[in-house]
Amino acid sequence: MGLVLSVVFALCAAFSNALATVLQRRAALSVPQSRGFRLGLVVDLLHRPVWVAGMLAVVVAGVGQAAALATGPLSLVQPLFVLELPLALLLASLAARTRLPGALWLAVAAVVAGLGVALAAAAPSGQREHVSPDRWIPALVACAGLALLLVAVGFRRPNGKARAGCLGAATAVCYALTAGLMKSAVAVLASDGLLAFLTEWQTYAFAATGVCAVLLLEHAMQGGPLVASQPALTLGDATVSLLLGVVLYQEHVRTGWWLLPQLLGVGLIVGGVLVLARRGTDLRHEAPKAPEREAPAA
Repeated sequence: MGLVLSVVFALCAAFSNALATVLQRRAALSVPQSRGFRLGLVVDLLHRPVWVAGMLAVVVAGVGQAAALATGPLSLVQPLFVLELPLALLLASLAARTRLPGALWLAVAAVVAGLGVALAAAAPSGQREHVSPDRWIPALVACAGLALLLVAVGFRRPNGKARAGCLGAATAVCYALTAGLMKSAVAVLASDGLLAFLTEWQTYAFAATGVCAVLLLEHAMQGGPLVASQPALTLGDATVSLLLGVVLYQEHVRTGWWLLPQLLGVGLIVGGVLVLARRGTDLRHEAPKAPEREAPAA
């Protein structure tokens, strides 16, 4: 029953995140672009009600994600967020009052089927309630180092696929780390109560990492086409989350000959995501871009 609940909560969170992506994309395209990282981007976006609505959807998604992580393994919950992309495109097509071409429907079916095959073959199971500091420290250092490297490389590139891909991958690392920290904090809340939750370092760590992820996401959306940023974000989040689940929480996935259907499922997911990101871009451009200008230093 616990796994069923975690899947339901994760699907609700994925839908809310997809709605947030559509709204945030529309808001991000309506503000002036910047050539570097600037905190003032959030100030510009706060003046746009559509972005505020998107952030409210993010909050709803966060609640659903926390509930999913409290009842299921990280390596099961986070890969389900691969469904955000097809859900976002479906919502965007409704907002734009257009029909999805047949090729996109096939890509959606490939993502859904691939995810089902991969998760059924992997059968993620087992989880630790608490993670010791000697496991957290290497994971935090590795994720922070990788995210900073990707951000540095991304901002050295002009607007385009390379920049968007690097920033999308950095956002994926932050989202996966946020999920790992959130799972630990939620476990403390369930076992020791609200006071312990508010005094646990993971609580503030996942909040800070989540804010960084949202800010990076806005820059990734501005940095280049979705065909570069969205696959990096979607596939990177699932991959890093799976690794964190195995390394931190000692979750188990089936190996041996089960790797064959897992690889088949991953192949379907990758192919479907690439098609959706490439051919579904026009559906997600619901607002005109503001003229590009050099932004003042934050």
